[in-house]
Amino acid sequence: MVKTESQMKKSIKFSISIAVITFVLAAIFSVISSSILGGVAWLVGLFIVLIIVLIGVIFDMLGIAATAADEVPFHAMAAEKIPGSKQAIQIVRNADKFASFCNDVIGDISGVISGTASAIVVLQLANGFGYEEGSSVQLTISVVMTSLVAALTVGGKALGKYFGIHSSTKIIFFAGKIIGIMEDRFKIKVFNKK
Repeated sequence: MVKTESQMKKSIKFSISIAVITFVLAAIFSVISSSILGGVAWLVGLFIVLIIVLIGVIFDMLGIAATAADEVPFHAMAAEKIPGSKQAIQIVRNADKFASFCNDVIGDISGVISGTASAIVVLQLANGFGYEEGSSVQLTISVVMTSLVAALTVGGKALGKYFGIHSSTKIIFFAGKIIGIMEDRFKIKVFNKK
């Protein structure tokens, strides 16, 4: 009973902290994307929207790979002192938190921001061609853009899930290397050493 209460407290604490992190990151990314998109041509804006969608797809794949990966291959790599292997072990051991951050925080923020960014691009495109706000042409452009972003997001995440499940060791090892570089060169602490 005590263990269950302790786990529940940890879960609540993690949920609150992840909600706060999501709020802050969403605000930051929203301000950055809106300010960048406000001053660029619609074609550049469309490219930025596609990059935001790609970020969501990549992080979704990372989250899936973390939950599908097996820890054993990374122990062999760690015994040979291969860079990134210890971080890969930490990813697998913390798969629930890692996946929550990748899928829910970054993945969902990317989805929301890509929707907002595509709306800005639609307005730029319609205004650029001289169509009034609320016109049937703007509505058509909006429907096409929203459908395109949704299709790329869902299709990309489906493909990412396939690779996340079937290439989890390679993906998590690559993520471990990146985290290793962040920790060693830039002194950014990703995992608690405990």
